[in-house]
Amino acid sequence: MDTEAPNSGKIGRPRGFDEDVALEAAMRVFWAKSYEGATMSDLTEAMGINRSSMYAAFGDKETLFRRAIERYRARPMTYIREALALPTLPEVVSALLRGTVEFLGSSGNPRGCLSLQATLASGTDAEPARDAMIEWRKLGEAALKKRVQKGQRDGDLDKKINPSDFAHYLSMLMSGLGIQAANGATKTELKRYAEMALRFLGY
Repeated sequence: MDTEAPNSGKIGRPRGFDEDVALEAAMRVFWAKSYEGATMSDLTEAMGINRSSMYAAFGDKETLFRRAIERYRARPMTYIREALALPTLPEVVSALLRGTVEFLGSSGNPRGCLSLQATLASGTDAEPARDAMIEWRKLGEAALKKRVQKGQRDGDLDKKINPSDFAHYLSMLMSGLGIQAANGATKTELKRYAEMALRFLGY
């Protein structure tokens, strides 16, 4: 039970839970059940706190969701940032697709990708969360396009290929792997799909 902090000199209650652990749990609930599918009971039970503590620490459900997707980008999705930093475009593309397979094939994660599943099917009340995910995906595609443009300048991509189209194509391949994972594809199957795509790309 929360108690008032002794000799704090101000009104307040210390938090009797680990915010980092609670946020990780919330992220996984949204990942598994989507924004609308995740009820407040689902969230508070997984986080191990009551509603008043959740509101005090994280705000409302939408604010909690935004913090959860930032955590998702900063933790499970770090392989994308690492891939984009590789020296050549073929290395980037290979790392992106193979990294996506490793990420999606992890037995410790919910099936599929939070960035796709969280808000694709949503009603009016979920529009702010859906818009946040759309914006997040666009930012990711913009970063990928920038890296493709550099690769083209470096001679790693045919000058006849539109960098924006190629970046969207790569994004589509990664999203497609996510959909297949959500549909139940095994890690072995996902690896075959990714390797096939790399062969077609000449990588």
